[in-house]
Amino acid sequence: MIAQRIEEGVGTITLDRPEKRNALSRELVEAVLAALDVFRGAGVRAAILRAAPGAKVWSAGHDIAELPQGRDPLMYSDPLERLLREVKAFPAPVIAMVHGSVWGGATDLALSCDLIVGDETCSFAITPVKLGLPYNLVGLLQFSRRLPLNLVKEMFFTASPLSADAAARWGILNHLVDSGELEVFTMALARTIAANAPLAVAAVKEQLRILTESGPIAAGAFERVQELRQRVAESEDYREGIRAFQERRPPDFRGR
Repeated sequence: MIAQRIEEGVGTITLDRPEKRNALSRELVEAVLAALDVFRGAGVRAAILRAAPGAKVWSAGHDIAELPQGRDPLMYSDPLERLLREVKAFPAPVIAMVHGSVWGGATDLALSCDLIVGDETCSFAITPVKLGLPYNLVGLLQFSRRLPLNLVKEMFFTASPLSADAAARWGILNHLVDSGELEVFTMALARTIAANAPLAVAAVKEQLRILTESGPIAAGAFERVQELRQRVAESEDYREGIRAFQERRPPDFRGR
């Protein structure tokens, strides 16, 4: 399901669930969280999150079979939400090394990493509207703080993949490199980080996290958002989106 190793102060986590296209199931997420905990205890100075070599899909995102129906599917306690928070709070920089397509919540995971290095095969799509799923406020804030608002709207409204070139142009990627150089380049970047003062790097990362997450939200606005999301979570469209995915057919959304 995953593989992990530590080499020269750099920890690497490899997603290896090809039969499910590295879908972020509870079991896989718990394995990644456990690996990060090992890395933390070992004093790892940089971490890399990648898919197995040759994978066409970096991750298909949230495991659809595990999404609850009839209630908010992306609550604070959701395993993927816990993973996003842990990646952001991990004391060493986390680099997403992306070969292949990235879908749904996995795009949120990649953006939660501190740096992203991708090759020409990578693409990024955020797909909740394909399932009739109400995306959460934390995720929307993450996208809107990282990317121009018009791009965020297009990605969420269309659910269309953003190509490697577009991802580089819009600043999703720190580096776009040839697939034959991806692993060597990413490891060299991680080693460069690992050679620097770890306490200083950790302090900068945590300060930046606090600064980017410090914007207040009025109580009324928060309650309005919660009402909107609950309405969608309880809708027939959301149930239809899940059924259609499971039955491998286009969904028939009715707006109710």
